[in-house]
Amino acid sequence: MFNSIRTSLENKERVTELTNKLALGTENVIARIALGYSLSKDTKLSLIEVQDSKGKEYSRRVLFGEYDSIYIGMVCQKYELQHLNKEIPRYLKMHIDDGLEGLYDEFSANSNIIGTDFLLSKIENYY
Repeated sequence: MFNSIRTSLENKERVTELTNKLALGTENVIARIALGYSLSKDTKLSLIEVQDSKGKEYSRRVLFGEYDSIYIGMVCQKYELQHLNKEIPRYLKMHIDDGLEGLYDEFSANSNIIGTDFLLSKIENYY
């Protein structure tokens, strides 16, 4: 289906900054969090709005580890797609970029928040 995903050029720097600020793991962990963060929103993204692919490249294995079917399943469920749909990598890329932008904005607005506190607050708000 796909071998790798690239963020936008603008998000290449954001993922590095967020990785350092949040201290939750490596850049691929932050990209996973960004994907989940974006998918948790009530809005659906349009493929027309896909950003450039000049940023950080993640291989499928590095980005998702052994859980790629779960991440793909979340996209399929949100957009009502079959798991072999050729547009899934584009949706994944869009949601990673969207999530990185959203996380960056939240942490820029509140520089005192700690990564684990942020995650716990999002989990508490969800339930």
